[in-house]
Amino acid sequence: MSPASNALSSPAGAAVQGALCFGAVSLAVFATVAFGERWMYQNLGLAGAYALWTLLFVSLGAFALGGLVDAGRRTRFYVCFALGFLAYAIGWIASYFLLPGTTGEWVGSVAGSILMALVFAIGFGRASLVPQIAAILFAANSLGYFAGSALNDAITGQAGMMLWGALYGLGLGAGLGLVLRLLK
Repeated sequence: MSPASNALSSPAGAAVQGALCFGAVSLAVFATVAFGERWMYQNLGLAGAYALWTLLFVSLGAFALGGLVDAGRRTRFYVCFALGFLAYAIGWIASYFLLPGTTGEWVGSVAGSILMALVFAIGFGRASLVPQIAAILFAANSLGYFAGSALNDAITGQAGMMLWGALYGLGLGAGLGLVLRLLK
């Protein structure tokens, strides 16, 4: 059994592996927000900062999660993850900026999860799994994002932002691990 197959052999193992892998990525990306947001907005603008954060999530996330996929399917995973996370980011960011406050965040979580699910399911030839994948991603993404947001509101500052990043990454990562197990 390959390390990738072993990591995804049970739902719990898949969730833990995904959470740890994507949690580390999210911490790295949220560190750039916690410690460099002002500089990024001044030098890259709002669109440039969000584009860079998306690029970091795509590149680091693909690298971190790629080890959970069998070598023969890794290229397909990299393409699906890049396109899927890009679709997720577009859906989430558009919702966040078009709708005020928490409403935009919730709509973004739904839209982003559905878009990512579509790309993953179609990319892996499993279109019938779109509803199941979308539900997993929505639940995991929302749990991590909103729990992290609440912690950030309670603690504030750089520590709060880092904790938000950790919870978001652990939540979405657990969902991604479960999705990869479903698609294997």
